[in-house]
Amino acid sequence: MHWMLLFVAGLFEITWAVGLKYTEGFTKLGPSVVTILGTIASFYFLSLALRHLPLGTAYAIWTGIGTIGTVILGIILFKEAMDPLRLLCIAMIVTGIVGLKLVS
Repeated sequence: MHWMLLFVAGLFEITWAVGLKYTEGFTKLGPSVVTILGTIASFYFLSLALRHLPLGTAYAIWTGIGTIGTVILGIILFKEAMDPLRLLCIAMIVTGIVGLKLVS
């Protein structure tokens, strides 16, 4: 259950990070509200997961989920670069997340 809470926190991190792009400096109300609510939800679920998971592991996985999801959505939604070196770096993040889960 703790890992599921951490995963949900990571999904909300993706929500606020992508939402931040749409706020245009918090000048657009709808995206700004989604971004703020996503941030609150992300921190809330992270705090629940931290009741039972080690801080360093949970934080690394939380930011990793956010990084991976944000990169994928950046490629899909904003046509960001998809060059091999960038994808290799993302793959290393995924490997680190899996490794942390396996040793925890």
